[in-house]
Amino acid sequence: MLLEGTDWASLATVCGTGGSLPTTLARVISPDPVVRTTAIDDALREVTHQNTIYEATVPVACYVAAVLHHPVIAAGDSGTDAGMPPHHPTLVRLLKWLSDTAYDADDECVAISERHFGGEFLDEDRAMRAFRELRPAFFSAVRPLLDHDNAEVRDAAFIAAIPLAEHPALITHRTELVGHARRLLATGTDRHNRDRALDAMKAWGHDTGDLENADDIAARERHARLKAERDSWWAVGGTGGYSESPPF
Repeated sequence: MLLEGTDWASLATVCGTGGSLPTTLARVISPDPVVRTTAIDDALREVTHQNTIYEATVPVACYVAAVLHHPVIAAGDSGTDAGMPPHHPTLVRLLKWLSDTAYDADDECVAISERHFGGEFLDEDRAMRAFRELRPAFFSAVRPLLDHDNAEVRDAAFIAAIPLAEHPALITHRTELVGHARRLLATGTDRHNRDRALDAMKAWGHDTGDLENADDIAARERHARLKAERDSWWAVGGTGGYSESPPF
């Protein structure tokens, strides 16, 4: 099994190695919601910092993907887990973490890193490369949740599926994801989710004019304005011309 078969103590985390992770991860599927919540906090904290893919991130992601359909995790979404906000049941939290991690390893992040560190970046960052190679396996775990009865779970699964579907072996699934994007944009109000869905549709070559509402347009215009201001700031070398820090 993953927990017993991984040399966790040899894998780098945010502040050390993952020697304690097997015990912590095992509690993620505890029937006790308080234990489960604490375990998720403790486990993910060890591999989540400044958009970095650590060595231990990969097996943690594999474990998260493996327990998405565990009966305890599924049951936790029928109500509110103790100690957790009602809008963040266990399954949604795990999907959101997997989604955020996938975005930290997406094609755009790789391109940015290669501009800064050279074209051999992925050859040297073995953890990110390993995560990217496993995207089809993660997608297989997320895909059944795209039709979950809980709308919040469906949306979280779709947002996680977007960066995973960048893998060459998953390109054919984008047609399926377009339908989920349209459903989210027809009913969803979460700003983050809507932005992700709209960006994905545009990246996949779809016109989003009929899918955007007034808030979407305002957010897009604000983003464009901030980007222009940042570009202007960097154009003068990041110094001078401004009395305040750039608008990040």
